[in-house]
Amino acid sequence: MTNEENAAISVAAQADPDAQPTDVVSRRKAGRPPLARPKRAIQLRLDADVLDRFKADGDGWQTRMNEALRKAVGL
Repeated sequence: MTNEENAAISVAAQADPDAQPTDVVSRRKAGRPPLARPKRAIQLRLDADVLDRFKADGDGWQTRMNEALRKAVGL
């Protein structure tokens, strides 16, 4: 590659709005942004029949249980 070709490539890359320096790309954090109110993991002992009832409806039982608890406490 000649110096002129290299210079032309550099000018074209700098003019490209989608081109970003690699240091900007490498500083990005991967994954989802942090939640404003993240949920917390806890240990909770429940009666087996209560747990079985929520699990009987399939996936999403923890979300349904959270919604039932929120409703029970008036949130």
